[in-house]
Amino acid sequence: MKTQQKNRRCKDIKRWLYTALSKQIGPDAGWVQQHIASCPKCRSRLLWASRVGVALQLIKSQPHSLDLLAQANQKAVSVLKHSLRYSDKAQKLKAAMPQPTIFERLRKYRSAAANLAACVTILLLMKAGMFSSTRKFQNDGNNALRHYYTNYVGDEIADEIFPS
Repeated sequence: MKTQQKNRRCKDIKRWLYTALSKQIGPDAGWVQQHIASCPKCRSRLLWASRVGVALQLIKSQPHSLDLLAQANQKAVSVLKHSLRYSDKAQKLKAAMPQPTIFERLRKYRSAAANLAACVTILLLMKAGMFSSTRKFQNDGNNALRHYYTNYVGDEIADEIFPS
């Protein structure tokens, strides 16, 4: 019980510290808000940062193609100053394409691989005699029931219920 109280107290203190620090030095701090209101350069930077944040959220929420990196790089290079825009590194950046991992390339074969693994497992179980022992249990059960019916009802009815 004391551990739970201590953990709860630690969480409360963390939350309080975060709130206190964000009020003093975070984006919600009064002096930061006053500076942004009076500085056009910082206001512009904040506007661009918020646009980038919205764009990143949109990218995360929607499926994208492999050329998305190239498109993003082209846009990034286009905002560079003229001397940097045509440098060798900028041209390499424009042409950069992501290389999908081996798992991403093989994802389309996932269900076929699972089916193949299931078939191989069944074959191995059959080879190991797992299913033959199940058949033996079934036969033993049938023999026990036949014996029960033979003892209590007679051979004739047992033969009708359990033909050989």
